[in-house]
Amino acid sequence: MSRSAVRTSDGHVRTAGSVLSGLAVALGCVLFLGGFIWGAVLYRPYTVPTDSMAPTIGAGDRVLAQRVDGSEVHRGDIVVFQDSVWGDVPMVKRVVGVGGDKVACCNADGKLTVDGKPIDEPYLQGSGPASPVGFKAEVPKGQLFLLGDHRSDSMDSRVHLTDGDHGAVPRGAVTARVDAKAWPISSFGMMQRPTGFETLPGGTSQPGPLRPIVVAIVAGAVLILGGAAYGPVANRRRRARV
Repeated sequence: MSRSAVRTSDGHVRTAGSVLSGLAVALGCVLFLGGFIWGAVLYRPYTVPTDSMAPTIGAGDRVLAQRVDGSEVHRGDIVVFQDSVWGDVPMVKRVVGVGGDKVACCNADGKLTVDGKPIDEPYLQGSGPASPVGFKAEVPKGQLFLLGDHRSDSMDSRVHLTDGDHGAVPRGAVTARVDAKAWPISSFGMMQRPTGFETLPGGTSQPGPLRPIVVAIVAGAVLILGGAAYGPVANRRRRARV
């Protein structure tokens, strides 16, 4: 018997390679299943029905949104929310103002301003001003001011400016924050936090744990496939030697 082999209690001989392949499969299962469970607990998929967030998110695109409390939301975040004043159905918009902010559009350069600071918004649809109609609002405490990226085709806070909260929605209306696009597969990737809001108080939010979750799932799949493939490959080599 080879020094690298051991005999089990039932008389079978196991080599060091077969032991390692078994460990690889076991570890792969832990990573693969653990990653899926972790992701299912933290994330929910949503299909965006309109192009109000184009070109960032197109109509029919599927996104992955991290379940978060409204208190964790920062300017620049794309959020899923539900508010009866807006129709009481889940909607996806970008946060451009938080409680206490004075949001206005547009300045002489056609940009959105928050507390007088011009905001660079490279994610907007088209090259025109940040909004085809001018507006200004002061966001009440505990509220969020929300706009679509396709400003000429988005029913957002501008439409509700005459409401009691000046178009804003409560932070408690937020159910999730979009972290990535999942479909179409050609556009799969993480959502980048916009830099235009970084210098404002509170800055921007940090990405959720989606990247390590994907890494765990992929690594688990590789270990499972690699470990499972060892047996047939080893048997083929043994037969070739014989």
